[in-house]
Amino acid sequence: MFEASDIGKKYPATAATWRAAWDRFIPFLEFAPAVRKVIYTTNSIESLNYQLRKIIKNRGHFPNDTAVVKLLWLSIRNIEDKRARERAKAATKAEASLHGKLIEGTTTQGWNEALGALVIAFPERFAGQLN
Repeated sequence: MFEASDIGKKYPATAATWRAAWDRFIPFLEFAPAVRKVIYTTNSIESLNYQLRKIIKNRGHFPNDTAVVKLLWLSIRNIEDKRARERAKAATKAEASLHGKLIEGTTTQGWNEALGALVIAFPERFAGQLN
């Protein structure tokens, strides 16, 4: 098992975490790869939403709706710039110099395939929703 491996011996706390979460993780592997990719994307969206909620909560009250929209727009720009810098830093210097700008994010592919897999796995949840 993981605990008996060299990595498990070197990092016993990590091995214990895996062992404790294994029963919750296994069902995730039963989903098709396209569904798992959608879940990863959803986690990214939730991360962005968390950061935006934190910014609004720290700011408190706003004089009007325009002030909220401006704050969110500036926040999204700052968050994306930070993420782009991290992606650029992770990329090779040669690749970064070819683009001449920060590396932009990519769109998630395979939503239709994921939807099909979810409809098969959970038909009762989609009853009457899809034509």
